[in-house]
Amino acid sequence: MSNERNGDGPDRRAIRAQIDENLKRVYAATLNEELPDRFRELLAQLKARDSAGKDGAA
Repeated sequence: MSNERNGDGPDRRAIRAQIDENLKRVYAATLNEELPDRFRELLAQLKARDSAGKDGAA
């Protein structure tokens, strides 16, 4: 702890900036991943149910 008080410790702002950058990079990569086929199928089923329910209620 005394090293950090004297300024000899790592630059916390630089470390935080690097962590932020890495998290942004991982998040962006995740957003660019393609949706798995199973999820697409489930979404299509939900949309079909939703539109069938709206047509019946109208």
